[in-house]
Amino acid sequence: MGFWEFEINFFDAWIVVGIMTVVFLLANVLRRKIGIIRKSLLPTGVIAGLIMLLLKSVGLFDLLKLDREEINAFFEAMTYHALALGVIALTLKSTKKEKEKERQIDIFNSGLVTVNTYLLQGIIGAAITLVLATTFLKYLLPASGLLLPLGFGQGTGQAVTFGRIFEEKHQFVGGASFGLTIATVGYLVACFVGVGHIALMRRRGKIKPVETKEFVSTETVASPNEVPVTEAIDRMTIQVVLILLVYFLTFLVMYGVEKLPLGKFGDEKVKPLVWGFNFLIGSLLGALLKSVFKLFKKVNLMTRDYPNNYLLNRISGFCFDAMIVTGTAAIEISLLKELILPLVIVCLIGAIATYFYVRKLSYALFPNYQEEAFLSLFGMLTGTTSTGMILLREVDPMFETPAANNLIFQAFYAIALGFPLFLLLGVAPESAKHTLISLLILLAMFIAFNILLFRKQIFRKKPKA
Repeated sequence: MGFWEFEINFFDAWIVVGIMTVVFLLANVLRRKIGIIRKSLLPTGVIAGLIMLLLKSVGLFDLLKLDREEINAFFEAMTYHALALGVIALTLKSTKKEKEKERQIDIFNSGLVTVNTYLLQGIIGAAITLVLATTFLKYLLPASGLLLPLGFGQGTGQAVTFGRIFEEKHQFVGGASFGLTIATVGYLVACFVGVGHIALMRRRGKIKPVETKEFVSTETVASPNEVPVTEAIDRMTIQVVLILLVYFLTFLVMYGVEKLPLGKFGDEKVKPLVWGFNFLIGSLLGALLKSVFKLFKKVNLMTRDYPNNYLLNRISGFCFDAMIVTGTAAIEISLLKELILPLVIVCLIGAIATYFYVRKLSYALFPNYQEEAFLSLFGMLTGTTSTGMILLREVDPMFETPAANNLIFQAFYAIALGFPLFLLLGVAPESAKHTLISLLILLAMFIAFNILLFRKQIFRKKPKA
């Protein structure tokens, strides 16, 4: 897989990292000091990524005599690995399970809303590009619209991963930039549409203005049973080592599958998908490591709590910020000239459908905190979990409603129920016929999961006369 084999010398890489550091600090200053940018709620990472993209477009890297292709490959590789490392960090966190039945139902419903929105985005994206590819734009990959749920729903990491697979395996020129552009547009939609919705609902009196004050985190920095500061190894070092251990095991699993004799189908379909699922395999292995730790503590082979939630949160935040910056900077505008039409149509219709669908479901399923549920889910399903949290804080600054927990704990249900969608990414690009079959499967899943979502209303017994 190209993300493990990119070539760039250390000197050039260090120059690029230095430029990114300066740009990120500049973006943070702009966000804090310029009112219109601050009110837009755009994450600093998106602002920094757009500045990097602008600098690349005006020829900064050419001026520094840096190879453009190598730099783009470096950005894409950083995006790919940052996603996996961030997900692993979140997986290693210890979490308390919600025991109340009502809370579990809300979390499950949030997961179903997430999956259904992925499916809706996939149906819209695939239908649009299938029609365009078989009529006006013969050079367009019919299945390229499936990058919509990856870019909007999953973010830059998955968008660049499968965009690159579409390029390498299915000759979709500009596939990575196509996916990354969708992801960047998704962040802009999340922030600007989210802010517009808040302003509209405040005017209508459905959202009450909240006191604007700095959010104070209630996270516990360390629990009594963790490694003490007097220990010979630093807590931060332990977190980094655990994350890298899980990612090393992830690489071994993917490399092992790569070396298996799986035949033509395995070589062309299974192996690329496995490399694309580095974040998912890492998440599973992280959960397995947590189970091993619990077992060791149960039999008294381990007495310390090595994962530290506070530090793992900070590491995952750094990884996701880096992912957003590099993902946006990796866009190659010159490759998008012939893809402008499908990009505009897919993003526009996808954004409108996502807004109204998520709003409808949130209002119906979470009557006690409709706006909080909608803003958190809409922010996540067009950006990332962080974007959802940013929007949520505008209406629920102290996270008093269950919306924040729903967003965190729904991930398991979303991954489990949405896994068939990822499998179709290996089949749909084969031809227009395969795309059509995949589209019908997505439609069937969408109907079935909506029935599951509204099971109580559909199967409610009618009162006897």
